[in-house]
Amino acid sequence: MVVTGPGVIEQLPAVIAELDLPERGLLVCDAVTRKVAGDRVLAYLEETGHPVAVIEIDGASMEELARVEAAAEGCGFLAGVGGGRPVDLAKQAGYHLDLPFISVPTAASHDGFASARASIRAAGQKTSMEARPPIAVVADTTIIASAPRRLLAAGIGDIVSNQTAVLDWQLGRDRGEEYSAYAAALSEMTARLVEENSGLVAEGGEEGVRLVVKALISSGVAMSIAGSSRPASGGEHKFSHWLDANASSPALHGEQCGVGSIVTMQLHGGDWERIRDTLAAAGAPISAEQLGFGDDIVLQALCEAKTIRPQRYTILDRESPEKIEQAARETGVVS
Repeated sequence: MVVTGPGVIEQLPAVIAELDLPERGLLVCDAVTRKVAGDRVLAYLEETGHPVAVIEIDGASMEELARVEAAAEGCGFLAGVGGGRPVDLAKQAGYHLDLPFISVPTAASHDGFASARASIRAAGQKTSMEARPPIAVVADTTIIASAPRRLLAAGIGDIVSNQTAVLDWQLGRDRGEEYSAYAAALSEMTARLVEENSGLVAEGGEEGVRLVVKALISSGVAMSIAGSSRPASGGEHKFSHWLDANASSPALHGEQCGVGSIVTMQLHGGDWERIRDTLAAAGAPISAEQLGFGDDIVLQALCEAKTIRPQRYTILDRESPEKIEQAARETGVVS
């Protein structure tokens, strides 16, 4: 079930009733998202006769996941309220404990709030794990529109990178990898939807936010159809994961994926300028400097991205370091 629009958080009692959830639940949030929406979610859940415990998490690590799973003992469902980490922990705990979870995003910074993957930090590195997709997404665009503008721009970066992810998936298909044309088409459609409405999205108003939220949900659905993150995760994501693992202060996930997709689209021979222009219109980074990195570390990330999930073949696995560097310079990602 997907409910999105201004003020839809007020519909939570009706959503809960329709889902016929077990009585007791666990609300997962952090200190910020509890103030933004968590206390309201708690009130709505209790209004429907569901006693709800609350756990405030500090990051998305294996240690915090263990805390959430322990807190969920005796509960029949979980509700994740946040931009990413609380939702990731709720969905992963739900997967491990075989419990349903509701996703209540407070920002549109990436497609994780509707997907069946969770990003959890293990041994100091972010790890993408198989998880349980939400049984419901309640995305109040009034709340999401009030989030820092940078988060929305990052979400746009995550969406437009679907195009290069699909191109990389096709490279994998040519090497015998399982491929879903339907999931690929849905993923590409979400990116085009944002590109074709880049002006509206760049305004940051409720209507543009609603469009981005719908695109992110569709991206999550595409991954569920494929049974993997392949429709929305290619070389640009491996680039981002390398930075997460090796940079002292990584940028936001969607920001890094957007910049990575500029380079990988150039390597694919596609319209990288359109990706760059969409990102620029949204206020998202389009260069190493705007990401907050030196050229050297971005070039290293692009060339060593193939060491991340080496079983996932992408354009960055195929091309030489020399060609990758040339693409990064021609696109202006590095100077």
